[in-house]
Amino acid sequence: MTIKDLIRLYEKKKEKFGKDTYRHISNLLREAKEQHQRDFKGVDHEQSWRAFKGKNLEKLIEYLIADEVRSLGLEVVNGNSLERTNGENLSEILGKVKRNLLIDYGEFGSHLPDVDIIIYNPKDSKIIAVLSSKVTLRERIAQTGYWKIKLAADKVTQHIKVYFVTPDEDGTLTTKNPAKKGRAIVEKDLDGSYVLSETNIEESSKVKMFDKFIDDLRKLIQ
Repeated sequence: MTIKDLIRLYEKKKEKFGKDTYRHISNLLREAKEQHQRDFKGVDHEQSWRAFKGKNLEKLIEYLIADEVRSLGLEVVNGNSLERTNGENLSEILGKVKRNLLIDYGEFGSHLPDVDIIIYNPKDSKIIAVLSSKVTLRERIAQTGYWKIKLAADKVTQHIKVYFVTPDEDGTLTTKNPAKKGRAIVEKDLDGSYVLSETNIEESSKVKMFDKFIDDLRKLIQ
């Protein structure tokens, strides 16, 4: 199974659910897991599936937003591919994007934050926002909060918005009050989180359903 198969499953669901298809990502992943298991030839399917799901959820989210991001005159690039590629093998634009995202650790060098998707302006390589994605928040949300703090501490990167995109399968973001730890981190330490879930959440200025993302991005660049 590949990301192309995952996208095909999404497009099939889109025929039924239209603009609300993003709410059915968890169901899509359950169906994909069944197909993945049928195709699996190894020993530990659960481990293989977890790796596949983590890697391809971010690619699916990138697929969902890419066209609309580009309609705003912006571009997207996968964070892992940017980190793995040496500067001399990047285009001039992406080389500047990479440099514009580096965090300075002094004598320990400069390093890219662990983010899944980078949204930037191709005219000047200015980074607008970075996105992290995970099926649940758990330890990843605290890590994302850490990167937001590091980016905000430098004048070169302090303008970059840091968002978390998730199906929130454990319901961490469902209610604002009382807030679970993950929701508190989003509300206080991130620029926002967007949820791909069938469950309606208690929205705030920081926590919203995924269909609000492009509108918020549009407002951000106006």
